[in-house]
Parts: sequence; structure tokens; C-alpha cells
Amino acid sequence: MTNINHLPHIKFTDSGNFFLIAGPCAIESEDIAMSVAERVVEITNKLQIPYIFKGSFKKANRSRVDSFTGMGDLDALKILRKVSETFKVPTITDIHETTDAAFAAEYVDVLQIPAFLCRQTDLLVAAAQTGKVVNIKKGQFVNSGAMKFAAQKVVDSGNDKVWFTERGNSFGYQDLIVDYRNIPEMQSFGYPVVLDVTHSLQQPNQNSGVTGGKPQLIETIAKAGIAVGVDGIFIETHPKPSEAKSDGANMLQLDLLEDLLTKLVRLRRAL
Repeated sequence: MTNINHLPHIKFTDSGNFFLIAGPCAIESEDIAMSVAERVVEITNKLQIPYIFKGSFKKANRSRVDSFTGMGDLDALKILRKVSETFKVPTITDIHETTDAAFAAEYVDVLQIPAFLCRQTDLLVAAAQTGKVVNIKKGQFVNSGAMKFAAQKVVDSGNDKVWFTERGNSFGYQDLIVDYRNIPEMQSFGYPVVLDVTHSLQQPNQNSGVTGGKPQLIETIAKAGIAVGVDGIFIETHPKPSEAKSDGANMLQLDLLEDLLTKLVRLRRAL
């Protein structure tokens, strides 16, 4: 499977399955990160799904100044490293500033560019120069065809390890919609494409200053992505989404994950 075979600890790359990026939105405690990782590893081992643990070491893009932004950058990155070493899985985290790139690259295997920052040249170049895989989330405001230019910034910086992530396009002020035509178009550029299921179901810009969501549609969005032929699936999950410190409104409850992934594997095989 292009651009994932070389990841440290990656397993089941010859299974024919999609790969999975999953974990809590933010690293909010060691206990939650470790418990989520342990459960997802059990499920993905059973279903033979290549798995990458996700957790943001900090959250720079928040609606309100009193929103949770992180437990401390270094502490969170050390937890990501512990997850990788304990469960033998690769890890991914967001970066927001050029100085984050080399710093985070010491602890994780994939650097993720947030959707709002997908056009930030200096950030893409800094991520590329670490030599890590660079996962560029397509902006809610960006045409899929324009994403080839974001990828080219990474490639021109000496790094061809690029992924794209689809996470919905803005639909009015407070909703998103997934245009599934984006997936094959971005795949045509030669890079793996991930569908971020949970962020595609966000309802941003709420008057409360807390982003809403429609988690009841997670299975619908995910099944459609598999049907279209997406390479990877991205799902934020938490034991108790209502208590999560970031993006709880659109996360999948952890005990629902196995049933969902079982259905997606069956669908993939049927296709």
C-alpha cells in the first residue's frame, strides 16, 4: 500500500483493507490515550486493519479562549511516544506552526496539516523537511483539484510522502457536506486519500462557541467512503464523548467502534 508500508510498526498492509487513523481528538490524559489505543489495537488486530494512533498534542484552532488547548506540549508528545512504544503502532499528530514540525517529528511518525492551514507554504515546507509523512487535510474552502499544489510544495521540498484527507466542504455557515467526487480526484494525483468521517459531521460556528456535530451519521459517511474506494478512514473516538475536552459532539463512542469497522471490512471485501 503506497506510502504506509514504510511506517514503523505498521501491520496488515497486505490484508487488502483500508488503513485506519483513530484516537481521541486531543491528548487530554495518559489514561485515556492508553486505554483508547489498547482497545483499537485489539480491534484492528482482529480485523487485520493497518492502524495509526491519532492524538493532537495541542489544539491551536479553538472557538473560545477558554477552550481546552492541551495538557502541555511536551507531556502530550511523550504520551504519543509511549503509545507507539507500548502498542507497537505508528502515531500521527497535528502541527500548527513551523516550529512545531521538527519538535513533533521527534515523537511521532506522521505530521498532520490542519484543514485551515493547508495552503500555508512555510508550514508545509517545514513538515516536509522533517522527512516524515505529511498528511494534508483538505480545507473546507478548497477545491480538491487545488490540493495538488499543496502536495507539490511538500514534494518540491524533497519529500514525496504525502497523504490527503477529505473532511467535508463548508455548506452555509454552520454545516459541512462531503463531496465524494473529491476522493477519486485527489487519488488521481498519486497519493493515498483518507476520509475524515467524524470531522465531516461537525457543525461549526455555533452561537455557544462550542462546535456541534451529527455522530449518528458516522456509519453512513464511512460506508459511502469505503464504497467510493478511499484508502484510509479517520475516526476520532473516546470512551465518553460527552466528557471529551475537544470535539466531543462529533466523536464516536469507543464501544461502537468494533461493530462499525466490522461492517466496513465486509463492505470493502464485497467490493
